Amino acid sequence: MDYFIQQLINGLSLGAIYGLIAIGYTMVYGIIGMINFAHGEIYMIGSFVALITFLALGALGITWVPLALVVMLAASMLFTSVYGWTVERIAYRPLRNSPRLAPLISAIGMSIFLQNYMQILQGARSKPLQPILPGNLTLMDGMVSVSYVRLATIVLTLALMIGFTMLITRTSLGRAQRACEQDKKMAGLLGVNVDRVISLTFVMGAALAAVAGMMVLLIYGVIDFYIGFLAGVKSFTAAVLGGVGSLPGAMLGGVVIGLIESFWSGYVGSEWKDVATFTLLVLVLIFRPTGLLGRPEIEKV
Repeated sequence: MDYFIQQLINGLSLGAIYGLIAIGYTMVYGIIGMINFAHGEIYMIGSFVALITFLALGALGITWVPLALVVMLAASMLFTSVYGWTVERIAYRPLRNSPRLAPLISAIGMSIFLQNYMQILQGARSKPLQPILPGNLTLMDGMVSVSYVRLATIVLTLALMIGFTMLITRTSLGRAQRACEQDKKMAGLLGVNVDRVISLTFVMGAALAAVAGMMVLLIYGVIDFYIGFLAGVKSFTAAVLGGVGSLPGAMLGGVVIGLIESFWSGYVGSEWKDVATFTLLVLVLIFRPTGLLGRPEIEKV
């Protein structure tokens, strides 16, 4: 039982990271009906910005951990938000009224560009980071150990999920986003600035990806320019699994994938964890094409 609970906690923390990235996918798809395949690279850039910020703070003599973490998070979210806004302006806005294949190719090209751009800036070698939040919380008479970083990841993800749900359901920006999701042309006729809403959606998704990137840096202590690809694929899988267009579905899909990877690695072996994940995705799409919490699209005639 203690080993089971240990794997459960590991899976929840990993699933929280996947869920944060998946929300960015599902928010963009919900409004413009397209997948931002450069989103994984935004997450990767967030990790690098957090690492560079920490090193810069150390060079300035700022070593108080709580202050360093807040500055790292703020800098990472700020820079990735700028990247998210830029991706929307360059790769999506000029092609918004084009056939869907055009922005899809543009997004894939932007993903490859950002990957190689970061490789040129930071090099191809992995970048390590010393543990910033050492220590563990012990449970069940010391049989289960939860690192403070993983615990903080779960708590922060829950707080962000609640905050974004309230933003979508109770603010004017959220109403504008839901209006654009239903009918962008009618929303524009009613006074909604559609371009601004779409840009802010990209910015919000990028900021969430930055949080995930920083958490991965703190948990695993090593990053490279290629981490965005696999995390992006799995987070996109989480969005599809939960139901593209549903924020709770994206988080649920991320948690499900995180739990599958954790338990499969713990009880079977890490070599086949990706096979198990994508097998589940295939089964869900066969028997429930809209995902776990997705709703079927109703075509207006």
